[in-house]
Amino acid sequence: MPLHRTRSKASTSNATDDRWRALESRDPSATFFYSVRTTGVYCRPSCGARRARPEHVAFHETALAARQAGFRPCKRCRPDEAPAPERRAALVGDLCRCIDESDEIPSLAALAKRAKLSVFHTQRLFKATTGLTPREYAAERRAARARAGLREATSVTAAMVDAGYNSSGRFYEEADAILGMTPSRYRAGGAGEVITFATARGSLGHVLVARTTRGVCALLLGDSPKALALDLAQRFPRATLRRGDAPFARTVADAVLRIEEPQFASHLTLDVRGTSFQRRVWAALSRVPRGQTTTYSQLAASLGTPKSARAVAAACAANAIAVVVPCHRVVGKSGALTGYRWGLERKRALLEHEQREADIERTPAPRAAAAAPRAIRSAKERTTSPRRRG
Repeated sequence: MPLHRTRSKASTSNATDDRWRALESRDPSATFFYSVRTTGVYCRPSCGARRARPEHVAFHETALAARQAGFRPCKRCRPDEAPAPERRAALVGDLCRCIDESDEIPSLAALAKRAKLSVFHTQRLFKATTGLTPREYAAERRAARARAGLREATSVTAAMVDAGYNSSGRFYEEADAILGMTPSRYRAGGAGEVITFATARGSLGHVLVARTTRGVCALLLGDSPKALALDLAQRFPRATLRRGDAPFARTVADAVLRIEEPQFASHLTLDVRGTSFQRRVWAALSRVPRGQTTTYSQLAASLGTPKSARAVAAACAANAIAVVVPCHRVVGKSGALTGYRWGLERKRALLEHEQREADIERTPAPRAAAAAPRAIRSAKERTTSPRRRG
């Protein structure tokens, strides 16, 4: 049979084969291998090399079968090794272990040398896999060691050294951010920390506002003041909870105003507590414009970690400062409302209210200036006086 007819048949056969379609789409889930007669190599279907002509391609069930047929492994996709996602995960795992076992935080250049990659590629790969840069990961691990050490070590100094801090100045400088209190107070389980709180009634039901000396640490929504106070006590079991006095009513009014009429509210100083990744998620949420929504996947992608949608959802669920940290602006891929710890009806009401306000802002109206004093007065009237409640 003439050679050109043989090639024609091979071309036609391959072009109609499901494996050829997987090769064309570079399907990463395909489990077979293919070889190219003109180059003498075999590859995975997901290989990024230029696609060969169908008549030059043969399919193999295993890499061994391809080698036995006389083909050598492609240097680009390395089909004789583990799949690329597994190799990347193993590489990042090795870098994480290197960071965990080092007395001092390794430099990015040292990590890149260990990974045999460029500094840029190492940083990008590490962040895509863990959601954090190497330095952020190292800081988070050191903070975790500090928290564990303060609970178990014989002294604050011992915990500081065990966590990898070479300087007490740096340790105490970072303590407020990683512990939310002084090291000695954290070592005592948070005992002695004073949290002032009060409740108010708003359009979304009852609101509890709690503040430490650093700022608002909780803004909770619910159906009863008693249940909200119980929630606060469970979040801060060792702290001393005190009902706010008359001056504290101003903080409560500002918090309610952030919910009802945020454009007229004063700035609230926050005491945000969470891991590095959680704080990054909450900061990204705050950048979502009022009147707009995003999805967990889009939020993860904006952080440079497109595969961390579940971790993003967990960070949203851990948020204790409702509305101000706007986790209600996250919806499902279809646009449908998804879980909200303070109830889907409140989430729907918040989104509808923000959409109306955004529409008004896009259409200037003379009533806006007159609305400000009325909104502030309304928020003050809704504030429950802690002194009257006892």
